[in-house]
Amino acid sequence: MNLTELNRIATAMVAPGKGILAADESSGTIKKRFDAIGVESTEANRRDYREMLFRSKEAMSQYISGVILYDETIWQDAKDGTPLIRLIEETGAIPGIKVDEGTQALPMCPGELVTVGLDKLAERLKKYYERGARFAKWRAVIDIGSGIPSMTAISVNAHALARYAALCQAAQIVPIVEPEVLMDGDHDIERCYEVTQRVLNKTFQELREQRVALEGMVLKPNMAISGKKCAKQASVEEVAEKTIRLLKACVPAAVPGIAFLSGGQSDEEATAHLNAMHKLGPLPWGLTFSYGRALQAAPQKAWSGKAENVAAGQRAFSHRARMNGLASKGEWQSSLEKKAA
Repeated sequence: MNLTELNRIATAMVAPGKGILAADESSGTIKKRFDAIGVESTEANRRDYREMLFRSKEAMSQYISGVILYDETIWQDAKDGTPLIRLIEETGAIPGIKVDEGTQALPMCPGELVTVGLDKLAERLKKYYERGARFAKWRAVIDIGSGIPSMTAISVNAHALARYAALCQAAQIVPIVEPEVLMDGDHDIERCYEVTQRVLNKTFQELREQRVALEGMVLKPNMAISGKKCAKQASVEEVAEKTIRLLKACVPAAVPGIAFLSGGQSDEEATAHLNAMHKLGPLPWGLTFSYGRALQAAPQKAWSGKAENVAAGQRAFSHRARMNGLASKGEWQSSLEKKAA
């Protein structure tokens, strides 16, 4: 393992003003997104859509540091025969790959899930590295509800995350470690804080036990935030303050960077929260975004599967990428959104 090189890539992934595009939706998830805009989810349509994003020169070269790809996408070629992974590299962004294989019910733990995909991961990582992937992603899902999460669910998911991370580093690939505490419930921000703290502490304990070099990884956590169904929604300032306090308590300074998931927040909420956190600096690690929906909802709608809408889709993508790029330096203002609209 060349830790200097892993650290160089991890640091580039969280460079100031840039963030990671999560374009790794599974076939099922992208079908839901396409259904919402009236587009059939065929392999050609999925390719055309992602090609549109990767050919958005302004967004990709100025505001996107890396792209997380789905297995289908990493092997696909653009319409003109150029591998999609090359389009990403040509903009200066780093290609990455989602390697988990989704979730299964966790035995003896009703309502809880464990992420699978460790079998044969070493061989898969080797192929992805040869194809050009320089980082990977694995998502653990922790739900908050009545009597959950159990310590069992937290432990098995943290253990799997650490095993995945160690396999990645052995393959000279930077692991994005993503323990996501879902915001779907009616819990308040305090409960989210408490559960996320337990999850992060257990994850870093496992990472240390499995000898993962913290300098060669990126953390992709949720923010401390109210559940979607909670009657009292925390303010932007409270989300920022509690999230930073949580991260300072749990994340060692050796980690080069933290790239948040948006987790179902609206486009502007995800941007505003990230921006507010940068007002609380200086911070011990790079802090940026690794958004899927919060970067893509607008371009998907603008594109709507029509070739004549490609330029409009790219403009929408560039705008969201720029807004989040500014937020990752604490330079975003809501008036910039209105100007663009």
